[in-house]
Amino acid sequence: MESFSLETFPNPKPDREYEISICCPEFTSVCPKTGMPDFGEIRINYIPNKLCIELKALKYYLVGFRDQGIYYESVTNTILDDLVDACAPRRMTVTGAFSARGGITTQITATYEQS
Repeated sequence: MESFSLETFPNPKPDREYEISICCPEFTSVCPKTGMPDFGEIRINYIPNKLCIELKALKYYLVGFRDQGIYYESVTNTILDDLVDACAPRRMTVTGAFSARGGITTQITATYEQS
């Protein structure tokens, strides 16, 4: 997988608790079992602390999964871990809502809360 780094910028209102919602409706990866493409939507909701995620860098980071064989559960948790490492939010939830395959849809939700 080609690696794209996540970038951040200073939170313009670090003293205020507010939520940022990001929707990435064209997420693609590959089923590690069949090699077939997987399609889905990645939703990111977070309350920033000192840093915010830069959106263009996020787009390129997500495109990096396009040819990677990875299970839904793993990709959702990997995205959460990488984003938390990049921006250390107060709270963050990543939801992977994956398109139907064989008549079954799957939604994975992973959450982080600062301790």
